[in-house]
Amino acid sequence: MSKTTLRKKILLLRKNNYKNVNLNYFLLKNTLKKYNLLKNKKVGAYIPINYEIDCLEILKNLQLSGYKISLPITSKQNKMDFFEWSFKDPLTIGKIGIPEPISKKKIIPDILLVPLVAFNKYKFRLGYGGGYYDRYIEKIKKIKKILTIGMAFSFQEVSILPTNEHDKKLDYIFTENYIK
Repeated sequence: MSKTTLRKKILLLRKNNYKNVNLNYFLLKNTLKKYNLLKNKKVGAYIPINYEIDCLEILKNLQLSGYKISLPITSKQNKMDFFEWSFKDPLTIGKIGIPEPISKKKIIPDILLVPLVAFNKYKFRLGYGGGYYDRYIEKIKKIKKILTIGMAFSFQEVSILPTNEHDKKLDYIFTENYIK
């Protein structure tokens, strides 16, 4: 199955099976503890769109625990960077229709929460097809060590996921039922 066909199939499945779930903050916190990432760290995240799993409660808990939150701003050539944001700050709709922070204070995250369309047991992800996150992860890993965590519903796991040399493996996949 091609990436395009799989993307359409899983997006429809996600739309039809979306539900608000409370992600287990304590499970995520234990993962961060394992990597010694509990204090004063920077988290890159996303505002959920298109029936993505909602990570906002986790972000609120992280912010209350002292983490600095940042969100992506996209630019030309399918590139993005992360900029400081908190829940008291407004958002604007960016070039590709995604809520973005107004802040221009660039942040290089220690932890990156990554939205995805589908994933496999090897922790590769299928996104929307623009390559934004793969490019960003490749760029940042040349600068510093970063923990990447895919955020998804468990039903988004697939047994066969077409990958190529540009696709970046994630460190973890975090769902409403488990963390891999």
